[in-house]
Amino acid sequence: MIGITSYGAYVPLLRISRETISAATGWLGSGKLPGEKAVANYDEDSLTMAVAAAVDCLEGTDRGRVNELYFATTTSPYRERQGAGIIATALDLPPDIRTGDFANSTKCGTTALLAAIDSAKAEPGKNVLVSASDRRQGKAGGNQEQSCGDGAASFLVGDGDVIATLQGSYSLSYDFVDYWRTESDTYDRSWEDRWIRDAGYSKFIPEAISGLLKKHSLDINDFAKVIYPCLYPREHAAIGKKLGAEPAQIQDQVFTLVGDTGSAYPLMMFVAALEEAKPGDRILVVSYGNGCDAMFFEVTAAIEKARDRRGISRHLASREELASYEKYAVFRDLLAVDTGRRGEDVSPTQISTLWRERRVVLGLCGSKCKACGTPQYPRQVICANPSCGAVGQMESYRFSDKKGQLLTYTGDALAPTPNPPAVYGVVAFDGGGRYTFDLTDCDLESLRVKMPVEMSFRRKYRDTLRGIHGYCWKATPGRD
Repeated sequence: MIGITSYGAYVPLLRISRETISAATGWLGSGKLPGEKAVANYDEDSLTMAVAAAVDCLEGTDRGRVNELYFATTTSPYRERQGAGIIATALDLPPDIRTGDFANSTKCGTTALLAAIDSAKAEPGKNVLVSASDRRQGKAGGNQEQSCGDGAASFLVGDGDVIATLQGSYSLSYDFVDYWRTESDTYDRSWEDRWIRDAGYSKFIPEAISGLLKKHSLDINDFAKVIYPCLYPREHAAIGKKLGAEPAQIQDQVFTLVGDTGSAYPLMMFVAALEEAKPGDRILVVSYGNGCDAMFFEVTAAIEKARDRRGISRHLASREELASYEKYAVFRDLLAVDTGRRGEDVSPTQISTLWRERRVVLGLCGSKCKACGTPQYPRQVICANPSCGAVGQMESYRFSDKKGQLLTYTGDALAPTPNPPAVYGVVAFDGGGRYTFDLTDCDLESLRVKMPVEMSFRRKYRDTLRGIHGYCWKATPGRD
């Protein structure tokens, strides 16, 4: 039996009220949107969030069993460099895997999930990891600045301990121009709201669902949950009524808490549904973007073994308000900030060095002494344990999935950073090993010695001269 064997998600810690945005920009939209939206920190992008969701998904899983990895996004940091390859390296997956990027439509997340299921069916025993993530940005004062939120979802597909099986699907493909972005565009462009709402969402989603129901001889009331995205809260409810679904069947799209997360949006709602699903539940998942993908899954008894995830609910409970629109604007490059002479002296990692040390830098892999069991980072040849000192007895040891304690820390007001002061600290890992890391998702006043921390894959710098995004692992306070 092929299906989903695990799930995970990621919602950034920071949230900004849409009222804060409106007050700062005099929003030009047709009406104020309610609630808040999730905001990626200055060192986060679609790639780092995809890694975070994948880490949540792979909790307790042998990563050596992953055979393929698909990355779905409309906001990849690179036009020509495979994001899935960077993610695979960050996750310390074996190199003999197939990787692929899915892009250019907000329904590419569900398309990647369908491709993963097809691939697993074609080769029994294969495990395929899918991560969908987006960090979209509209112009200041525009509709999309209000509506777009940041987040990611991840699924592992295979044939062991399946928690939900795909029972059927139905897809539509239309060259419908609502949102678009060319090679030279920084921000999304869009046509008018009425066009998008009336000719897009309200037509394509019912058509996709009706097509699936007819194809598989089903009724809308056969489903415990019905999932579909829609930027317009009233239209979202109207679509459900048009389909004949009861209000309790319609999955909350968390638009007022997170926002529209693009390619990850329907999959994040799917994660939220799985968190509360019972064995035997049928779940209908529909995406939107140049058409629709409609899929229906049936939940198995194994769902009870997959509850230990942060998923959506625990990420939503862990939040900090970003009360300053100006700081938000700096994080999103809407404001150019002078970081001084030090900020101009970017010293990027040499590409050749990064290749040789990719498991150390991107995978956060050190070494562990086979003689005495002492872990060390970065990797060493000689054991640092004074009572051992073994030479050449090291095996690879991954630190990225280990938690630890903050031994000491400091704030640096002179170092260039979009969120001063820069904070560094020494982390002592559970099980041994310690190293100095940048700290993020925190302020200096909130830190304390011996507080629990965990590792998070983040962007270290952007070398605009060479067009290179540098990534590394940073320490963050635990979010549980």
